Amino acid sequence: MAYTIHSGRLSDLPFLRTIELAAARLLQGHAPESVLQETTSQEDLIEAQRQGLLWVARKHDTPVGFAHVTLLEASAAHLEELDVLPAHGRRGLGRQLVMTVCRWAEQAGYDAVTLTTFRNVPWNMPFYAKLGFAEIPPAEISRPLLAVILDETRRGLDPANRVVMRRLCAGVRVSPA
Repeated sequence: MAYTIHSGRLSDLPFLRTIELAAARLLQGHAPESVLQETTSQEDLIEAQRQGLLWVARKHDTPVGFAHVTLLEASAAHLEELDVLPAHGRRGLGRQLVMTVCRWAEQAGYDAVTLTTFRNVPWNMPFYAKLGFAEIPPAEISRPLLAVILDETRRGLDPANRVVMRRLCAGVRVSPA
């Protein structure tokens, strides 16, 4: 049976914590244990679902992955969280979820999709680069994205190991410096 990706439903929410924690185990050794135990609050997930900012990958109608977007800036959608159960990994679900978010952002009129990820984890920065994301030079990081990095630092992530990336939506051009 193929996987499907649809907007998140309230009935999906109880599954997302398990998915998030299982996916976090893949980052053992790259992030502090306290961060690996963090999950998105139910309140944030309910609000994301209500606003149409949550997409869920399902197999046999059971959630196995999800993408959660936040709106930090007027011109960009921010991919806050992307997780797939490890047992369903390496099948293109992460790519499909990211591309679903990118298509949505384009249709919704955003200029870009942004995210933060691990610089030196082979399946993080290189994965997003293959999908058209590029590192945002430090001097060009917006205040809202800088606030994300500062929050990650406060929670124990080393900012030297983090990268802020952006994928422009179709038709958007970066003006020369």
